[in-house]
Amino acid sequence: MFFTFLTYYLIAINIFATIICLIDKISAIYGKRRVSEKFLMLISLFGGSLFMYLTMKVIRHKTLHKKFMVGLPLMIILQIIFLLMIQKII
Repeated sequence: MFFTFLTYYLIAINIFATIICLIDKISAIYGKRRVSEKFLMLISLFGGSLFMYLTMKVIRHKTLHKKFMVGLPLMIILQIIFLLMIQKII
């Protein structure tokens, strides 16, 4: 039951991360109000790091920012370790 919920949560947060990243890219192109980097990192922290990183690489968004190109892969690694730890506990 827990892992079913976790799976749906991770799917939802990663889709949300992708949408927010795309919105920020489109806003940047048209000179509109942007999504804050703090919010992008927060979404990543809560589980959206994998799809956000992949989206940024595919659409070439924020690829020059070390905060994202180093921080997101580190978050992905830490989240995988966390999930493995939870799996052993439960």
